[in-house]
Amino acid sequence: MLKKILKIAAALFAIILLVGGLFLAHTWYFKPVNINLFFAKTMLQIMLESPEMLSTVRVLEPIGITGHNAKLDDESLASGDRFMAQLSDAYDTLLSYEDEDLSEADLMSKRIAVDLLGAVVEGQKFRFLPFPVNQLFGVQNGFPSFMESTHQVHSVSDAEDYISRLNAVGVKFDQVLEGLEKRDELGIYPPQFVVTKVLEEMNNFVATPPEENILMVALLDKMKEAELPDNDQERLALEAREAIVGTVYPAYGRLIAHFEALDPKVDGNYGAWSLPDGDEYYELALKLFTTTDYSPEYIHTVGLAEVERIQTEILDILQAEGWDVSGGFSAAIEEMAENPRFYFSDSGEGRDQILAEYEALIEEVSGKLEPWFATIPAAPVEVDRVPEFKEKTAPGAYYEIPAMDGSRPGVFYANLYDIKATPKYGMRTLTYHEAIPGHHFQLAIQQDQKDLPFFRRLIPFSAYSEGWALYAERVAWEMGLLEDPYDNIGRLQAELFRAVRLVVDTGIHKMRWSREEAIDYMLANTGMAESDVVAEIERYFVMPGQATSYKVGMMKIMELRELAETELGEDFDIREFHDVVLTNGSMPLDLLEELVRQYIATEQS
Repeated sequence: MLKKILKIAAALFAIILLVGGLFLAHTWYFKPVNINLFFAKTMLQIMLESPEMLSTVRVLEPIGITGHNAKLDDESLASGDRFMAQLSDAYDTLLSYEDEDLSEADLMSKRIAVDLLGAVVEGQKFRFLPFPVNQLFGVQNGFPSFMESTHQVHSVSDAEDYISRLNAVGVKFDQVLEGLEKRDELGIYPPQFVVTKVLEEMNNFVATPPEENILMVALLDKMKEAELPDNDQERLALEAREAIVGTVYPAYGRLIAHFEALDPKVDGNYGAWSLPDGDEYYELALKLFTTTDYSPEYIHTVGLAEVERIQTEILDILQAEGWDVSGGFSAAIEEMAENPRFYFSDSGEGRDQILAEYEALIEEVSGKLEPWFATIPAAPVEVDRVPEFKEKTAPGAYYEIPAMDGSRPGVFYANLYDIKATPKYGMRTLTYHEAIPGHHFQLAIQQDQKDLPFFRRLIPFSAYSEGWALYAERVAWEMGLLEDPYDNIGRLQAELFRAVRLVVDTGIHKMRWSREEAIDYMLANTGMAESDVVAEIERYFVMPGQATSYKVGMMKIMELRELAETELGEDFDIREFHDVVLTNGSMPLDLLEELVRQYIATEQS
């Protein structure tokens, strides 16, 4: 009897496997039967093509799948062709799902995906206009940063995977070179400063003795922290050195040779307008980054008005604090910025104090969230220094998301290259922007939303995410965390900086400003350290449109909050409003407005 039952059970199990396999095969190769299966299939296909993304989000490791941790992304032109074709096919399939057949939640997901994929499909004609190797990002600094910050080592096999990735760098760099040579054929060249600074960065990298290279130091630190056996650590260290000397440095050498050959062909620093179909490219970039149809001229005009408004507020505070403001904004803010009382010492000890202060500020704000936020992210956030090998050209700060399996926290990276770029009165606002309640809050909460399709837990829309981080700076002020007038100047100066971005980004890419004109305008109107200003302006040259997303996004969120406060009156709850904005993931601003209006209508009913 038992044998008969087992046979029947085995037969049923086989049938289930067969039916399940056929269903999965149909879902994988044909149009999925519902839109959520389509989202899952498309996201999985994209992720499986990116070992580096898989290592970043760590969704496969908990179920024992780790093979991707020994591989690097395929950067070849053929891979790019396949990716573009894949996204075009996905876009066509997405549009085939009829709106009337979808639930309200699924329809929102479809509209978000349409915006995302539509922008990629529309932008295919400009595929080679961005510069994939520049002073901010690219394989030359992205690979070492990825290995240091993202590749985890908990076992000997993890360390062996690390070395496998070192040995794969030669292929990856050659694939990147293929794309650079294609741009050379098309006559698409980066600004002169990009060539100069990338060469300086790479030459410094290969001039570092292997034992002192970040790739070796990071591996040694990871193995020591994982407490691997001493004999394995010694063996793996030798293998890593061989990979660095035999594969990594020669790969950099080939990239260096390309940029040395490129140098004589580049003779100026020009914005997007100088590229083939540059004006159309820039307008699409603005649409992508702001998720609006704002014209360059409109954004420029708004920026000028906001610059004047914020500067007036800063001058009023300075005057109240006894500063001479008769010479205007530039003179007053420069005088304040030169006062040594606002800076830590330009030393290793001073930089350690800065990091300790950032940690203390995160702890302080974390204890005051309850009246303002109903939802708190599960993942913690830490502070670290921007790796020294790239800090000279890196932005003042940036944030990296936590791993989804909880094995890596969110990290707020602070650039400590120039001590004058970290005035004490700006540290609170930078903390609130990058960590809590800014980027870490928004991105970690987005990751936590298990009821959303997986792609919505990962995707970024710059106007939404950067708009939230800038809005978070204002919320921190409303929370009473910026009671010192100088800290409030730091907040206003940060907002002014984003308003100035509206002016200089459109100035560079639409109005044909030179690099020097843009630097002079930002220096005169922000009071920022010159090193920061130069890094920022050069960033805008290689990322057209992105710098406008911060202020555009913040203004929209403030507009929506004011609408909710006006419509709901005493029934308005800031915690509920923040939940509406944060727990639905990143999205275009027009869809965010729809959600807020739905929230208002529900509260009024």
